[in-house]
Amino acid sequence: MYYVGVDLAWGERSPTGLAVLDCTGHLKHVGVAVSDSEIVAQLQPYLHEDCVVAVDAPLVVTNPTGNRHCEAALNRDFRRFDAGTHPANTGLAWFADGGRGARLSALLNADKTIEVYPHAASVALFGLDKTLKYKQKPGRGFDQLQAELLRLMDFLESLRSAEPNLDLETDQWAALKATVFSATRKAQLRRAEDPVDAVLCAYIARYATERPDDVTVYGDEATGCIVTPTYRPSTSSR
Repeated sequence: MYYVGVDLAWGERSPTGLAVLDCTGHLKHVGVAVSDSEIVAQLQPYLHEDCVVAVDAPLVVTNPTGNRHCEAALNRDFRRFDAGTHPANTGLAWFADGGRGARLSALLNADKTIEVYPHAASVALFGLDKTLKYKQKPGRGFDQLQAELLRLMDFLESLRSAEPNLDLETDQWAALKATVFSATRKAQLRRAEDPVDAVLCAYIARYATERPDDVTVYGDEATGCIVTPTYRPSTSSR
């Protein structure tokens, strides 16, 4: 059994983060790819067995305007944490044909593919009062971006004793964290951010499989759905 995380870029010119966990929660692979064919090639060794793929990108988009039902529902729970989603609709050029997520899902042809949203998941998993600010946006300096990305990596490492667990004791993860520690430019952090997000996506896939009663599914299969660990107000303290 494998759990695959895909932090999917909008187009095939930007890097997509990839991560794979085995049935024990051990990190088997973490990396980046650019084109759809490169993504499939990296993940192919893990797709021939039972596999759940978690993609940070819309997989089903049918509405012509505005938010999907799943986005509106998730936003009601998570907007106050700065974890609201961007709208996806067929009126936007990149979703006119269904979007890259739908195309990649068909190419991977995994046993099960789910749409996830790392910002909401991190709030629920780590009891955050606000999302971690490691994404590049105006007004965020290098020091803040680096500190917040390292904070996310520390949170992920803390899942070693969670249920289910996440085992990041690998050379690949150590090298990725060293890259973030030694970075001196925002571009270096941006390249590391994608595979880190992919690890979180892969963990969500495992969490949803092992603890189905502790996840919330926003929306439906026909119009799009987002799967995330259920937010418990009593856990919010960080």
